[in-house]
Amino acid sequence: MKKFALAAALTLAANIATAGDQYIDGSGFALGGYDPVAYWSLDQSPVGEKQPEAVPGKASITTEYNGATWAFASEENRDLFTADPAKWAPQYDGHCAYGVGQGGKVPANPNLWRIIEDKLYVNINPAVVGFFEEDLGGNLEAAEKNWGELEAVEASDRKWKEMTANDGTYSVTAPIQ
Repeated sequence: MKKFALAAALTLAANIATAGDQYIDGSGFALGGYDPVAYWSLDQSPVGEKQPEAVPGKASITTEYNGATWAFASEENRDLFTADPAKWAPQYDGHCAYGVGQGGKVPANPNLWRIIEDKLYVNINPAVVGFFEEDLGGNLEAAEKNWGELEAVEASDRKWKEMTANDGTYSVTAPIQ
């Protein structure tokens, strides 16, 4: 009986350590309803410059992953995502990369993004993007170190569009109906 209880406890602990809640904003979709695959088709701006806006997904083209609904601009993008969701989904379950490096799970704005070593990172507001980009390597190292403890923490429920610091960071509401 003791062996069974220990095995069950270890299994539960392992599942908690590896199962994070996806950040979902007021749209009801992961990544705010923007297409995670489409970032790779955008021209990434140099560090310090504003990125192009994310591509809105369509509410009629979706899939489920990590307990969330994801929207896509095309069936092709949905199929690419479905084949390898970990490749396309933003790091840290869609929470702000800089925030994770600072020790917290905070929301992220899908239009404040950067692809580094073929991984998608998003941040909470334009000011934080500046802090994140000042030391990309150091901030990512800190985020990776913290993520093991933060992953099991409940996902943020704050809405990035309600933050005045994000005014002007998007012109299209996603997903498109």
